[in-house]
Amino acid sequence: MENTLYFIRKFALSVYVMTRIAKVIEIVGSSDKSWQDAAQVALDEAKKTIHEITGVEVGDMTAKVDPNTGNITEYRTAVKIAFGVKH
Repeated sequence: MENTLYFIRKFALSVYVMTRIAKVIEIVGSSDKSWQDAAQVALDEAKKTIHEITGVEVGDMTAKVDPNTGNITEYRTAVKIAFGVKH
């Protein structure tokens, strides 16, 4: 009986997971501290309007450089954000 219940639970979970739909958007965050902080800024902004975020993928990391000093003045990180879509 225990094996049967395990199979039913596993099957029900598999069906639930297979019928979920995810959407992926790409946004760019910026920070004067670091690329990691820029990615977190992007995620924090997305969390304001998007629910059930399931993952992120960090993409391009770029920076703005002050031509006079040669120092980085702004870090930019492109982040792909995945979230569940209810249907």
